[in-house]
Amino acid sequence: MPDMSASVSLAVTHLVPLAKEVDENKVTPGVLGFIVFAVMALAVWGLMKSMSKHMRKVDFKEAPDSEAQQAEKADSAAQRG
Repeated sequence: MPDMSASVSLAVTHLVPLAKEVDENKVTPGVLGFIVFAVMALAVWGLMKSMSKHMRKVDFKEAPDSEAQQAEKADSAAQRG
């Protein structure tokens, strides 16, 4: 297995000069980015709360199948008689 620390250090040494060339004032998301993130977070929270409420209302008990009951009755009658 190759030594991963050597490849990581090589990648970091190549990426550090690239990071220094970027102007930090042009890269920040700012207030608009925070507002968009906060709105998306609130939307996801609301959707999850709504989904939880709807899932509590779901009844997972299935009604028995009439054909299956008839087949069971016929099998039990055949075994008895």
